[in-house]
Amino acid sequence: MIREHRFYVLIGPGRWGTRDPFIGIPVIWPQISHAKVIVETSLEDFPLDASLGSHFFHNVTTMDVGYFTVQQEMTNCYIRYDLLDRQQVVKQGKYFKHIRFEDPVIINMDGRKRIYIIHMPDKSGKNDENN
Repeated sequence: MIREHRFYVLIGPGRWGTRDPFIGIPVIWPQISHAKVIVETSLEDFPLDASLGSHFFHNVTTMDVGYFTVQQEMTNCYIRYDLLDRQQVVKQGKYFKHIRFEDPVIINMDGRKRIYIIHMPDKSGKNDENN
């Protein structure tokens, strides 16, 4: 992604940047530094305590990276995995799937109101709430 000058959205269960693989994804900043948004999420059998690591968040804020939590147990928070599953698979490993959308996604975030959405543009020019 770095060689291609591409930015990306990361979605994964638990805390990004943890040293403990039982509570999240043990990565270091250089491995994910081209992310534009990082999403930590809970799973049905994997509840989530939101990240609080100061060094990691220093990098997130200084690099202008969006960071939010999607807790599946909350009714107004969700990820459309069915939509993700319909995208082109660039590469798939045992623990990850790299997909690519035909068109760039639109990312809207309001940290003060704690509202965020990542959606696909509607080619007709209207916003489609189902994407």
